[in-house]
Amino acid sequence: MAARIDLTLDCADAQLIAAFWRTALGYVDEPPPAPFATRAEWLAQFDLPEGDSEDDGAWLCDPDGIGPRLSILRVPEPKTVKNRLHIDVRVPGHGGPDERWARIRAESERLVRAGGSVLTQFDGHHVTMADPEGNEFCVAAAAP
Repeated sequence: MAARIDLTLDCADAQLIAAFWRTALGYVDEPPPAPFATRAEWLAQFDLPEGDSEDDGAWLCDPDGIGPRLSILRVPEPKTVKNRLHIDVRVPGHGGPDERWARIRAESERLVRAGGSVLTQFDGHHVTMADPEGNEFCVAAAAP
């Protein structure tokens, strides 16, 4: 059996980055683990450093349970270099190259409106983007 993975994004503002990735992926807030009713209850069991709060993290999940969980955690260090691992947002749908490219462009434009930015465009293939804190990701067509 294959191992399941979670992805973790370090950031300065967990709530800002969580809002962007909810929009980008269609993910929802993951409920706290049982038996806890809230994230605050769950976090209260840990000896968190003074000044840390519930808003310093966000946990997102695919509502269909297919994609990996996304943990978003505030860290004190700023992002300094290009990601060594990145997310590919795959746009669904069928059709010829022009139709796929139109869907990729439309999705990248939607994500710009959500706070992302376009870094590089590889015409007909994919768009390299960044979330509001500069974490790189790509927008491409889903495999046929």
